[in-house]
Amino acid sequence: MTLTSLPLTPGPDAHSGAAPDRVTFMGLSLRADGAVLRPRAETELLGRQAQAILARRPGAQIVVDMCCGSGNLAVALAHGHPQALVYACDLTQECVDVAQANAVDHGLNGRVLVRRGDMFAALYGVGLEHRVDLVVCNPPYISSGRLERDRSHLLREEPREAFDGGPYGISILQRMARESIRFIKPGGWIAFEFGHGQELQAKLLIDRTRRFEPVTFAHDETGAPRVAMARRRGDG
Repeated sequence: MTLTSLPLTPGPDAHSGAAPDRVTFMGLSLRADGAVLRPRAETELLGRQAQAILARRPGAQIVVDMCCGSGNLAVALAHGHPQALVYACDLTQECVDVAQANAVDHGLNGRVLVRRGDMFAALYGVGLEHRVDLVVCNPPYISSGRLERDRSHLLREEPREAFDGGPYGISILQRMARESIRFIKPGGWIAFEFGHGQELQAKLLIDRTRRFEPVTFAHDETGAPRVAMARRRGDG
């Protein structure tokens, strides 16, 4: 099966005006099906913050999109920043296939490199230790219990691993904060989305590493903090 002929299962439209088997994210038409998380408009806040970080860092840049899903962030960042090389990583082959197809669709398959693996293990052996300018992540952040109780409707169209953040909803966030240190260069950045009411946990997870400067937040249109950002200290 070729990437450009990757079959898609129609699903609910995530943005008005998009075809049933596609979504529009940051102005780009992307493939999405029931095997991956369909990109939400709210994640464009993370995308815009990531673009702003890259705009302040001239020259060639290395970006990692962890838990990439459909590759929406990876493709949008590579599209908007021609000097960026983006590694898109996810656990499932379905996500890898869709992300790769989206990169090909936008002529970015040479600058969006899709890898399969368990979090940062996908990057072992690539030689990216302490070389990454920016790690972005839209992780699963709903607790397992809440997903079963009052968010089970999400599982009708999309995979559990796109939403299930473990017993307290922060299992993937914990790993990302800890494991990213191996890859982010001094002065590099981490930026990630989190759920409503999780800003304190997000801040504590970054602070406890003692490797980042103080966390800052970006707020959605309601004023709620939804994206955390932190710069890696220059002293290790």
